[in-house]
Amino acid sequence: MLNNFFISNLQKSWVPLNYSYYSKINPAAVSKQTILVVDDERDLLDLIEYNLKKEGFKVLKAENGEEGISKAKEHKPDLILLDIMMPKMDGLEAVEIMRKDDDLKKTPIIFLTARSDEKTEIDGLNKGGDDYITKPISTTKLVSRIKAVLRRFDDSGQTANKLEVHDLQIDKDRYIVLQEDNEFQLPRKEFELLFFLASRKGKVLDRQTLLNKVWGDNIYVVDRTVDVHVRKIREKLGDHYIETVKGVGYRFKE
Repeated sequence: MLNNFFISNLQKSWVPLNYSYYSKINPAAVSKQTILVVDDERDLLDLIEYNLKKEGFKVLKAENGEEGISKAKEHKPDLILLDIMMPKMDGLEAVEIMRKDDDLKKTPIIFLTARSDEKTEIDGLNKGGDDYITKPISTTKLVSRIKAVLRRFDDSGQTANKLEVHDLQIDKDRYIVLQEDNEFQLPRKEFELLFFLASRKGKVLDRQTLLNKVWGDNIYVVDRTVDVHVRKIREKLGDHYIETVKGVGYRFKE
């Protein structure tokens, strides 16, 4: 059943489907980027489509995981907005398949779902999601989150090499961190761990995911390795950037 509260938040932006979308688009805002929205609720698909088109995005729609994978492979969108609870194939299974495809493994994927439990969120991020948004959410915030994720990726689908978060500038090209007037040259793994966490700020990442992404899944290191590197980063930059999530892992503060 369609989430009525979600609809009520968006209905102020809603117009009948025979209304001209393009009359409300600011020509200067047209991005030409393509968003694939995968959700089994047709009314919700139409609402999201309208609001994204109004921001200048091209929009593709799919109503289940299987159709989403098919359209993603065919059209290679710039970003995928993916529900979890869908018929035929859910979003968690779909994202795993997408991440195994050479053309999709680096495509930004945002989960948009009514599943708000922490376990599912962590599972979704660990399987390959770049962000996780729970319904209900306002139109303005949804579009802002989509744009924020797109900003983290360059034209080739790679994570941007320069991040500005809080008072930090993290430069992957030069492997340096600027904090106000101070410059830090962290050891390679400390830097890569900081960069990975900062590029996914606000998201809880367990130790195994951090080990796989930063050290690689073919190298044997223990969970304690992550803890040691986080401690060293905190000693140099301060302990207010990286938060410990007890029993799970770490999160870069939003």
